Amino acid sequence: MLMNFVGFLCGWHHRERLVKMGMIFKALASTLLLSSFLFSLAFSASNDGLVRIGLKKLKVDQNNALPTHLESKEGEGLKASIRNYNFRGRLRGDADTDIVGLKNYLDAQYFGEIGIGTPPQKFTVIFDTGSSNLWVPSKKCYFSVACYFHAKYKAGESSSYKKNGKSAAIHYGTGAISGFFSEDHVKVGDLVVEGQEFIEATREPGVTFLAAKFDGILGLGFKEISVGDATPVWYNMVEQGLVKEPVFSFWLNRNVEEEEGGELVFGGVDPNHYKGEHTYVPVTQKGYWQFDMGDVLIDGEESGYCSGGCSAIADSGTSLFAGPTTVVTMINHAIGATGVVSQECKAVVEQYGQTIMDLLMSEAQPKKICSQVGLCTFDGRHGVSAGIESVVDEKNGISSGLHDAMCSTCEMAVVWMQNQLRQNQTQDRILNYVNELCERLPSPMGESAVECGSISSMPNVSFTIGGKVFDLSPKEYILKVGEGAAAQCISGFTGLDVPPPRGPLWILGDMFMGRYHTVFDYGNLRVGFAEAA
Repeated sequence: MLMNFVGFLCGWHHRERLVKMGMIFKALASTLLLSSFLFSLAFSASNDGLVRIGLKKLKVDQNNALPTHLESKEGEGLKASIRNYNFRGRLRGDADTDIVGLKNYLDAQYFGEIGIGTPPQKFTVIFDTGSSNLWVPSKKCYFSVACYFHAKYKAGESSSYKKNGKSAAIHYGTGAISGFFSEDHVKVGDLVVEGQEFIEATREPGVTFLAAKFDGILGLGFKEISVGDATPVWYNMVEQGLVKEPVFSFWLNRNVEEEEGGELVFGGVDPNHYKGEHTYVPVTQKGYWQFDMGDVLIDGEESGYCSGGCSAIADSGTSLFAGPTTVVTMINHAIGATGVVSQECKAVVEQYGQTIMDLLMSEAQPKKICSQVGLCTFDGRHGVSAGIESVVDEKNGISSGLHDAMCSTCEMAVVWMQNQLRQNQTQDRILNYVNELCERLPSPMGESAVECGSISSMPNVSFTIGGKVFDLSPKEYILKVGEGAAAQCISGFTGLDVPPPRGPLWILGDMFMGRYHTVFDYGNLRVGFAEAA
């Protein structure tokens, strides 16, 4: 996602700029879920009924930051949105087609240990609230090099193994796993979940998993996104009476000077992990831990894009923030991040900018403006591609097919201009500002760099959740890789464009969860945030 990571999902050729402009947003969605953390566990139990899993950090070697996966299905509506926005990967069970996004490990890595079988066979896994299945490599993985570098499950060595055999396959843009379901006991800390259904991966082709620090994934999402309709480990913990309360919570230590990575608590909340009270919001759609949020503020000023509401997902399997490209571009402009200079974006502004501004000033309906200028078709809710094609100019090496690019750029320009008009800026200033934003559009894989020396002068970025404003300082949203003169600083904001009714959508990963202690309340179907201690 950032530097020379394995698995760039699409090419970027000069002669295809007009066509590829439309692909920016799709490629960005592919990468949204490219970032994550791994857990290194130190298990402990206490007399308060909570099961504590200590997290330890492993510093990232940026040369070994390989992409991996994982997302899952969530109904036909979401699957349609995901296909439209190019979440790479598809997962198939016996009767299902499920969508899988990629994830990438960028910042501190955390990996953790579980046991499967009797006696327990140890595996390192990701505890991921953005997926719901458990999978590990199988002894029957004979033809994938990656399997020889990771622990493999041996059914014949477990007295509690039960055969299932239902097939499963997960396909990615840069790799895949396939295999079959089995059942066995799973040990998490001091808890033993009996008869847990999980996937034995028999193939892991490609380089994606070759140097990964983990063996598999343990999903903590809802059953609605579980591949093959398998009951998630967390559900079985609750149903088998293994936890005090149907609640789990994350405390992530973002202090880079400390070795301790934080703690994952099953069965409740440790009061030592947070300050004040939690702000709770209801889960709006079971699958991911999804909820409604308000507007995003940049240096205390509303961006305007989410003033009518956006959806958000608390995802422990994502390191960064992913959100609407419109707002991400505004943030990147405010913090001085440098993305891909988009001449296509500037061309739209040059040709249609004044007309868009005139329509806004005449109080035309903002959502209909791009259809009025002929770049989108208004479907009653929002603009969609009008299927406009540019004239082929072979001499200049420009190919046809603006399509979604011009429509998307127009809709972003409307929001940007609205924002500036509210601030009573002059028309010249507004057009210059929009052109500057064009230069801040994230690159095809979503990365935007900043000067490490300018972090202290950057503005706060804030999210409105449950009527409360949750601030993030520059140090909390900038990812720093390396030390000294070799250090590189990356904006923590990447583009993700999911259309209504499922979007606009934000993914709040461990940058947010590190700043704010996060409670996943399964019993009351809500998510809570409080300042981390």
